[in-house]
Order: sequence, then structure tokens, then C-alpha cells
Amino acid sequence: MFLFEEDIQSCVNALKRGDLILYPTDTVWGIGCDATNEQAVANIFTLKKRIDSKSMIVLVDSEQSILNYVVDNSLPVFDYIKGIHKPTTVIYPHAKNLAKNLLAEDGSIGIRICNDIFCKKLLQVFGKPIVSTSANISGYPTPLCFHDISLDIIEGVNYVVKYNQDEIELKQPSSVIKWDKEGNLIIIRP
Repeated sequence: MFLFEEDIQSCVNALKRGDLILYPTDTVWGIGCDATNEQAVANIFTLKKRIDSKSMIVLVDSEQSILNYVVDNSLPVFDYIKGIHKPTTVIYPHAKNLAKNLLAEDGSIGIRICNDIFCKKLLQVFGKPIVSTSANISGYPTPLCFHDISLDIIEGVNYVVKYNQDEIELKQPSSVIKWDKEGNLIIIRP
């Protein structure tokens, strides 16, 4: 468990400095940063060679945390997410307290409660949401395990988590859902 705790502390230190991390999530490996730091978010767009009008998601550790980052907390999503077991990203219509360049053009944001043991601990210790975007250059396939991540990405971040690098189970991206203005559930990615 020493490596686990060492990785957590190294990640927290990097995130506080505004650095980028490469870390395992409940889905695929992600490039992450402090979701409230606009410069760090801009650095991810640069690393991924991704246009900055394409939003990224953030991870939080609990339902309560979501309330700090969305304006409308009356959505039926809170009942829905209690019953799901697959990692699911929910797009909320109006975000707050996050880096402005992280939001979609319409002000929405995708947020996922992460229950992975490593991520949950990292989120709790850091105390803020963390960006999670797939560890690939934009337009290239999403790596499904650590060994599929390109050297450009590994060398482009400031800290690479050691924990779980040898995991060979192929992971999949999360489901993505949202509610429309009439309150209907829309599944964007099953």
C-alpha cells in the first residue's frame, strides 16, 4: 500500500502546482489536472492537441460534491445515479466554480462520481474536482490500458501514477447521459 499512498501524495502535490497527471480511473487511464485551474486545463488541451471548444469531464468523490459545481440541483439525476453501477458521466446544464475553459460552449459540464479506490482517495485528499480526459492525442483511439498510452502523453505530463500500471484488464469509457429541458433522459454514449 506504500506505493498507493506515495502516488496519492505525489498527485496532490502536482495538482496543487497546476501540473498534469496521468492516472488510473474507474474507466480508462486519464490525463488530469485541478478542474478549477484554467492554465492547467489549457495545458491539457495543448498536450492532447485538442480544440479548446471541446469540453472535458471532471471527477468528484460524492453526490454532495456535485452540488458545489452545478447551478441546478433539482434535476432527477440524483435519484438516477443512486441506482447505476456502470461508471456514468452526467452532463449538467449550468456549471459553477470550475475553470471557464473546461465548460462546453453552452456552460454545461460532464461530471462523474468516481468510486475507484485510487481515484476516490485522490479526490478526497485533494479536496477539489479533477479533470479526467482519455490519455490520447485527440483523434487517436482511446487507450484501454496503461501499456496502450503513447510516449507523447507519458512524457507530456508532470507525474505518472505507478499504481495499477500492470493491470491488463481492458477498460472502457464511461456512459454519458443528460436530461433535456422537458426532463427526459438522453443517452449520449451507452
